[in-house]
Amino acid sequence: MILIADSGGSKTDWALVGTPNDGFNVVLKVRTQGLNPFHQSEDIIFNVLETELKPALKESIRNAELSESFDIIREVTCVAFYGAGCTTALSSKVDKALSKSFPLANVEVQSDLLGAARATCGHHAGIVCILGTGANSCLYNGNDIVENVPPLGYILGDEGSGAVLGKLFLNGIFKGGLSKEIRDSYLAWSGLSYSDIINKVYRQPLANRYLASISQFIHANLEKRELEELVLSNFANFFEKNITRYSDVSIHSLSAVGGIAAVYESQLRKCAKSYGYSVIKVLASPIDGLIAYHR
Repeated sequence: MILIADSGGSKTDWALVGTPNDGFNVVLKVRTQGLNPFHQSEDIIFNVLETELKPALKESIRNAELSESFDIIREVTCVAFYGAGCTTALSSKVDKALSKSFPLANVEVQSDLLGAARATCGHHAGIVCILGTGANSCLYNGNDIVENVPPLGYILGDEGSGAVLGKLFLNGIFKGGLSKEIRDSYLAWSGLSYSDIINKVYRQPLANRYLASISQFIHANLEKRELEELVLSNFANFFEKNITRYSDVSIHSLSAVGGIAAVYESQLRKCAKSYGYSVIKVLASPIDGLIAYHR
């Protein structure tokens, strides 16, 4: 069986996949917290695998009524992990943690961007985007990523992402770019004060997840014109500073994965059209596309 993972800034979607040839024609899906070697050590990643992933898989196996003798360690012969932060320099952290947790499996660790490309385009060329907690994009030739405008993270870049959307929102409510009504409504909704927010952003770990979580409030109040304009502005920056930079000007279509792309799909399509692009496919999560690719 093959264990496939797509890991973003906030969550990791896992799929344990069997084929008729294996005698297990099943797909079992579970979810854990996000795993990112940029923010987390090998030990922390290994701990998540042992305390979150394996118990969730075992519960899923019981619910699927597979044989009681089913042994995850023995049955998983391949792990395909696609994750945010899995650069050449950092992916070894994930590789080592997975190899310790699944010692009999062949482990492949790739970037979440290649995972998005394989999930949406398969073996066809195109522009591929990730719009979730973070953001990224690439030009894909059907096999490999041939161009990538560096995302730079939510402090220096990540235009279009949930984290940057949250950053723009907080800037707006406290500097006056957004109305007092929206500011008061958000503070009441979140139960946070100005000092609480500063603490979350500057003194607590994983500020990007907190910033991205503000999207829940924005989406729930999207009928307010100024909030929709904020979403469109975030996407416009993404196109301006990323998509329009690719050298192959003959490509005018793109695919996107991630929660922000899915939740704000209509705004994404509207913004893409204004830049002369069409959106072919939007997936909240690439896991189903990755299952199809690896099968």
